[in-house]
Amino acid sequence: MSIGITPLTDPVRTHSSHRLAWLASHPDGTPVGSAFLRLFTRPGQTHRAELDLAVHPAERRRGVGTLLLAAATEAARGDGRRSVLTQVEAGSPGDLFLRARDFRRVLTLTYARLPLKQVDLEELAEIVERPHPGYRLASWDGVVPDELAVTFAASRRAMDDMPMDDTDHGIETWDVDRVRAVARTVGERGDLLHTVVAVDESDGSIAGFTELVVRGDGTGDGQHYGTGVLPEHRGHGLSLWMKAEAIRQARERHPALDGLLTDTADSNRYMRAVNDRLGYTPTHQVYGYQLDL
Repeated sequence: MSIGITPLTDPVRTHSSHRLAWLASHPDGTPVGSAFLRLFTRPGQTHRAELDLAVHPAERRRGVGTLLLAAATEAARGDGRRSVLTQVEAGSPGDLFLRARDFRRVLTLTYARLPLKQVDLEELAEIVERPHPGYRLASWDGVVPDELAVTFAASRRAMDDMPMDDTDHGIETWDVDRVRAVARTVGERGDLLHTVVAVDESDGSIAGFTELVVRGDGTGDGQHYGTGVLPEHRGHGLSLWMKAEAIRQARERHPALDGLLTDTADSNRYMRAVNDRLGYTPTHQVYGYQLDL
C-alpha cells in the first residue's frame, strides 16, 4: 500500500524559529507518521534545524520513516541549513533508525528525577543557608523584574560554553526582549516559571541563574530549564546554592508537586555532581544525533 506525504506549515512563528511539518498517511487518509522540522532564525542559530519524527509502531519497517526523513532533510538543505539535529531515547527504535541513515551520535544526556517527598529538608536548609561571601540570592516568578532585566539577559552567556560535545549548536544570543518573550510564552501556555539568581553584591549584577517550570496547577513533576554561572564567578558553589533554593521554594510553594526533572550532558561532570549532591536519581539516557548536510 502506498504512503502519501503531505507537507504542512505551522502558522505559529516565534521570536526565534518556525516549523515545517509533514504528515504520512494511507490512501484512505489514515495517519501513520509525522515529521516536524524547526528552523531557527535567531543570530548564531540559522545554520541548524531540529527534527522530531514519529511513526506509529504498527507501521514501522515499511519505509514511512525514510519518506518523512527525506522530505525533512530536503527542506533543510533547501533552506541552506548546515546540520539537522534530533534526540532519541537510548536503545529505542529511533536510535537504530538514525544510526542506519548517516546520522552520527554527538551527545549523550542523562535524565534524572528528584522525588520531593524524599528531600532531606534539614540538609537542604544547610546548603541554602551556608554563607557565600560577596553574593546573595534573589528570585522572581514569570517575567524578570525591570530592574534586573539587563543584567539577567547578560548572564545568559553563562550557557555559551555549556558542554555540548560534538553538537553543531552555535552560540545563542540573548537580549531583554528575548528573556521576556520566553517567560511570557511559558505563562501563556499555563505554566509557572520560577527563577533563582545569585547576585554579585559588589555591583548588583547577576552572576548565575537557575530556572524551574511547574504546571499551573502545581502538580506532577516540575522541569528544570537552564542553570548557569558566568565564568568569572565559578568556583564558589553558586550552582548548588541556587538549585537548592529552587528546590526549597518548590517544596514550600507547591505541596502537591511530585518531583523535579533535569537533564545533563554526560560530559558536564560539574553539573552532574551538583545533581547527585541534591539527590537526583538517573532515569534514562537520550542520545543527540546529527546529520551533516
